[in-house]
Amino acid sequence: MADVKPVKAGWWNVFRPWTLHGAVVPVLIGGAVAFQTAELNALSVGMFILIMIGGCLLQSAANILNTYGDFKSGVDTVENETRSPELVTGVLTPKKVLYAGLACLGITALLGLIFIWYSGWGILVYGLLGILGAGTYTVGLSYKYHGMGQISVFIMMGLLMPLGTYCVLTGEMFSMEVLLLSLPNTFMITGVLAGNEMRDYYEDKKADAGTLIGHFSYETGMRIYLFESLVSFPILLVLVAFGAAPLGCLLALLTLYDAYILVQNSRKAPTDPHASFMLVPLCFKLNWHFGVLMVIGYVLDMNIIPMVI
Repeated sequence: MADVKPVKAGWWNVFRPWTLHGAVVPVLIGGAVAFQTAELNALSVGMFILIMIGGCLLQSAANILNTYGDFKSGVDTVENETRSPELVTGVLTPKKVLYAGLACLGITALLGLIFIWYSGWGILVYGLLGILGAGTYTVGLSYKYHGMGQISVFIMMGLLMPLGTYCVLTGEMFSMEVLLLSLPNTFMITGVLAGNEMRDYYEDKKADAGTLIGHFSYETGMRIYLFESLVSFPILLVLVAFGAAPLGCLLALLTLYDAYILVQNSRKAPTDPHASFMLVPLCFKLNWHFGVLMVIGYVLDMNIIPMVI
């Protein structure tokens, strides 16, 4: 990664706000389905906004504590400072970064008390799992280093976050419609982490980080990355064909051009440091566009906007 320009060290890079699609899209999915039946008023809209804030705080906590954990474990070093330079260069102190991550978790827990008041104790299950997943990614259990990172993203962010959103807004613990509608985004958001592991493949191998991709060859890892990033399209088509998702969700197919750019970049990644670096941003972009367009299509097709007005 020596040919890639280092990012500017600081809190902006530690929080990584450009990764918040990981929280925003799942919450939008759960909310879109919930508001088909949930009473729509100032209180429910306010709760939806608080859910979005809580989801973003969980994502931020995972980002911040990942910076701390990777530094403490020796994964982040001066030699690979292009990805997370804050701690290895001394711009920020480990204690400040750790406290910032814990603060995000603490505020999320306080929001959880509001959610319990609004919808009941059932949401506590989703809340505890979310805090555990975000808080122990590279700290404590440090399951990232045991090849569990992608599995966690798939379950915690891809499935539990939209289901938790639905639970808060409706009081119901489970919705098959939310689960099925979440599947395309679930794979794509997991593909983002696969891209991260591919970008850092050789550095992580050197540091014995133990990521899932690191257990395979580079070529196999790239195939996993492409599968997770692209399988969302056929899944969405199947869901629409069998009536599990409304026709409007096909609006997300407009992102096939983003997918084409991602594939073209992946072919250059093995020999081009910049292309390797772009494995993650291009998947970010695809996930943002795909997820938001799918939700917009769902809302338009289900006539939720006229109902709101």
